[in-house]
Amino acid sequence: MGWTTTHVPDQSGRTALVTGASAGIGLETARVLAARGAHVVLACRDTERGRAAAERIGGSTEVVPLDLTSLASVRRAAGLVRERHRRLDLLVNNAGVMFPQYRRTEDGFEAHLGVNHLGHFALTGLLLKLMTSVPGSRVVTVASLAHRVGFGSLDEAAARSSTGRRSMTAYGRSKLANLLFARELQRRLALAGAATVSIAAHPGLSPTALWHGDPPALARPLAAAGMRWLAQPVEAAALPSLRASVDPAVHGGAYLGPSERFGGRGAPELARSSRAARSGAEQGGLWTLSEELTGVRYVCEPAVLEAPPSAVETASAPTVVVCPVTGARA
Repeated sequence: MGWTTTHVPDQSGRTALVTGASAGIGLETARVLAARGAHVVLACRDTERGRAAAERIGGSTEVVPLDLTSLASVRRAAGLVRERHRRLDLLVNNAGVMFPQYRRTEDGFEAHLGVNHLGHFALTGLLLKLMTSVPGSRVVTVASLAHRVGFGSLDEAAARSSTGRRSMTAYGRSKLANLLFARELQRRLALAGAATVSIAAHPGLSPTALWHGDPPALARPLAAAGMRWLAQPVEAAALPSLRASVDPAVHGGAYLGPSERFGGRGAPELARSSRAARSGAEQGGLWTLSEELTGVRYVCEPAVLEAPPSAVETASAPTVVVCPVTGARA
């Protein structure tokens, strides 16, 4: 049978934040965590849908407005979380877009990379201080099988391109960025001796709202065939994220995904990624670029401790995020 929700241990006393928790895999992830006793923060662009999801989930939940197309919104959301909570046990970077209607984000980034990676890079950095001294805390980043088609450079030109709206390559590039980020974050956390670990997961194929965008014509028959023969229900597609979030046997740096039909479905196990996703040079290069583009800079030096940035900080203001657990700089 493999790993299922019956393996999720008691989550009482833990606080989890799930982005994009109003529908699909994010909603299912939040539902299971809340059912096991966690307090779950639903970070959603549409707060009305978020509140409806919270009522549907039950348990202990709250809704925080988060629009990943806007770094100002990311900062406001992080500020609210920091005001309300002294610790965070779990951050699930789940929200994403595929073939969105808009071309660029509020900050001028290509939509896929801006939402799927840069928004989450900034959010993680702004919340990390709540996590690094919390035993068992985890950052889980949801990637995709599509990371294998993320060809081309992850540079500023790609980040500011206006031509990626209907491009599978642009979507794949953003998912490759998710994996590069998760692994570089794990390297830095380990060097700092932080209690937090970084893990990546992918859901395989599932007929979620992501597929309701406007895919290129050539991708439509392939998507239809994939949904028919390889896809699994949302409840199953959420299992890799859930296992990455709660299984103590899963260690930092791991990448989980479905184990059957070329990774499209099946019980969550360790998954294989592309060679590009394992490149240390690419991981470091993307990290530097992401700091420059978002203004969020991760520094693991307790001597640089500063007050958390204000919730009304402008998106352009640089932010120093510290890991107050060691003097080692990552």
